[in-house]
Amino acid sequence: MDNNKSILIVDDEASMRKNISDLLSPLGYQILEAGNGDTGLMIFAQKKPDIILLDINLPGKNGLEVLKEIKEISVDTPVIIFTAFGTSERAIEAMKLGAFDYLEKPFELDEFVLTVERAFEYQRLLTEVRQLRSIVNDARSQPGDGNIIGRNQKMQEIFKLIGRIAPTDATVLIQGESGTGKELIADAIQRHSLLSDKPYVKINCGALSESLLESEIFGHEKGSFTGAESRRKGLFEIADGGTVYLDEINSMPQSLQVRLLRILQKQSFFRVGGVTPVKVNVRVLASTNKDIEKEIEAGNFRKDLYYRLCVVRINLPPLRERKDDLRLLIEHFLKKYCPTQKMIIPMESMNKLCEYNWPGNIRELENTIYSALVTAKNDMLSIRNLPLQSVDSPEEFSFLSLVKDHDSFRGAITYVEKNIIEEALKTNNNNQTKTALFLKMNRRLLYTKMKELSLFPGNYSGGRGSGVRSVSK
Repeated sequence: MDNNKSILIVDDEASMRKNISDLLSPLGYQILEAGNGDTGLMIFAQKKPDIILLDINLPGKNGLEVLKEIKEISVDTPVIIFTAFGTSERAIEAMKLGAFDYLEKPFELDEFVLTVERAFEYQRLLTEVRQLRSIVNDARSQPGDGNIIGRNQKMQEIFKLIGRIAPTDATVLIQGESGTGKELIADAIQRHSLLSDKPYVKINCGALSESLLESEIFGHEKGSFTGAESRRKGLFEIADGGTVYLDEINSMPQSLQVRLLRILQKQSFFRVGGVTPVKVNVRVLASTNKDIEKEIEAGNFRKDLYYRLCVVRINLPPLRERKDDLRLLIEHFLKKYCPTQKMIIPMESMNKLCEYNWPGNIRELENTIYSALVTAKNDMLSIRNLPLQSVDSPEEFSFLSLVKDHDSFRGAITYVEKNIIEEALKTNNNNQTKTALFLKMNRRLLYTKMKELSLFPGNYSGGRGSGVRSVSK
């Protein structure tokens, strides 16, 4: 290991800095530390460390502000961001501002060390880095409320990719099953692009007949067909200087695929009935809910158009492959449709939601939560309110079934008590005093019940286990 390699850790928690220092110092790295953004920037200017480990939540200047200043001084210095909240906007924003990578706390030690080593390897590719940084460092922050929800590893990689490609003019093909959020991905790319303040036009290729789709996309001249009483601009012409999103591109007829290929190749087209080419400058984003390679093999999609569209390809995973995001998505939809009321989902209902495979993906989940909220009679979202086709729930709930399921009357009572107290604790952030008031019971009795039911922090399902070796605040 080269002992001259230095790492600056910028984190407001001394214990976090010590944990990282204890991990990296034995590997031969020289460690520098700062407790806030201003100090970190001062040390960076004086010591010129090789890489920087930067927490996103800092007193004073936050991590993104510090990152931006670092990149203004040295675009080639790799910066690894730490965040306790792996939201899409923060991930995209960090990558867009030039972060080398980001890690969500708590992070695995092996992954952390590997990321640091990759950062040093990355430094040696200065030419490629300068090209990438010259693209992403010019990007401006574009606020928006269309956040993509997801902490799943596949989604995190997609967020990073969006951060890299959004400020370019690359054509993007988004592939995923119906309901996975392809349009949200396209919106995020456009929102974080350099064309975010320019026209953004969306076309659903599967919603119109061939003749109507042709007229919508390319426009028409006066008299070109019955009813064409005046010249009409097509959506590509309207989007000139901006972005076009082609949804369900796999549904586009072959004849229009040829014309779309011309636009991608020559940035020009003819209106229906026109003889003069119309020049446009547009960025194209497209999506498909079909396996595009199979569509090509079946002769339904042109291979040359596929190559033009697929400069960058994003494969969105179905919800069944990212079930670790389910609870996050459920909470999001509860807040979206019921912002003023705290809804409680019993453990049994949550388990059913997590067991279900969601063939309709996020769209089905959203509709299910909304339907359950509409039919709920109180602040408890019961399994009876969840219309899941694969869930075998009786039309009428039977309390006697609890006795059967738990072998005895006492077992059934214990099950009910445990679930009620557990949900109440979660609702009140594990505050026993608030929980006792919520349940309208004596705090001492609550304490006794918690002890009896093994519901102290770390014992109930919401507690964090201590068996995974990781670094966190």
